[in-house]
Amino acid sequence: MTITDAPPRPATRWPDRLAPLAAGWLGLWGVLALLATITGAGYPFGANDPYGDANLLRLVPVRFGPPLFAAVLLTAAVAALAMSRPANRPSRPSRTLLAGYGWAAAAFLALVVPDGRVLVMLGYAPMLIIGAPFGWPPVDYSEIFTWALFARFAAVIGGLLLAGAVLTWQRRTADVCVSCGRGDRERGWTTPAAAARWGRWAVGVAAAIPLTYAVTRFAWAAGVPLGISREFLTEMQDNGAVWAGFGLGAFATVGAVLTLGLVQRWGERFPRWMVGLAGRRVPVKLAVIPATLVAVAVTAATLGLLGSPLFWTLGGEGFNLASGPMLLWPAWGPALGLATYAYHLRRRGACRRCGRG
Repeated sequence: MTITDAPPRPATRWPDRLAPLAAGWLGLWGVLALLATITGAGYPFGANDPYGDANLLRLVPVRFGPPLFAAVLLTAAVAALAMSRPANRPSRPSRTLLAGYGWAAAAFLALVVPDGRVLVMLGYAPMLIIGAPFGWPPVDYSEIFTWALFARFAAVIGGLLLAGAVLTWQRRTADVCVSCGRGDRERGWTTPAAAARWGRWAVGVAAAIPLTYAVTRFAWAAGVPLGISREFLTEMQDNGAVWAGFGLGAFATVGAVLTLGLVQRWGERFPRWMVGLAGRRVPVKLAVIPATLVAVAVTAATLGLLGSPLFWTLGGEGFNLASGPMLLWPAWGPALGLATYAYHLRRRGACRRCGRG
């Protein structure tokens, strides 16, 4: 019996659940946005955000923000409900309109609403969790875990759920497998061999960019004022900011090494030094899900930076070794996303639902 003739394993039901989950999540937040519109309280963006200089929502007046969110969230919830119904194949204009709005709303929620704070929080999270019992770092957690930060993470979750719902619906209405997206004919660039070729380039770019950022932060921790003045380094040493930078540099380095794993053997099978796991296959989702989340967070942070006037001074008189690596960020998120997708294409194997592969 060949692989293609083998009976498929029990199919996962997650693709079918994405649309109802997205509708419920977006509907809940849409109601909260309506309450903010009525009461005039609870909107954490724009002029209400004291740290929103690198967020595109600063361009939206506060009085328009809550009704805008309510309209986007509630209509997106309705669209997700429409996608959850096993209807006949829609007409081309209807399919284009519904999919277009779904992807636009998903991109707005996952990439525009959040900013660099989501990425920074992902980097600081290990330090905050491990150091909390010991009172280090000496920060006020109530000033970190705010309503504004929570709203940003909620938007990312809603955007990703909606994106999954749209993708599943598009596959269903295109007569391909809703789980893997494969049809009767496989596109050449999605074959494992092709993905291995272009995936290496994406991995190289996605790993190099965070390492350039980490080098400056490690230099500061070692007392080397790389790209900054000695006075500024002394100030950061006195207030502990240098160690916060070291933590972000360590997070970036770990991320770069894990990115390399997307094309290394140890990214497919656990290395021998991992007792109890040595030699076992690395679950595909164990690599794909975290890498996808980081790619989304990096892209969202980059969009916020591109909308800040300060970013456009980095390549001119404002250029230095401290801020220079940020000029490469626009390529980081897309490169990591492509690298992750190439890894998925190489390792996805036979589909549980349709048996293809």
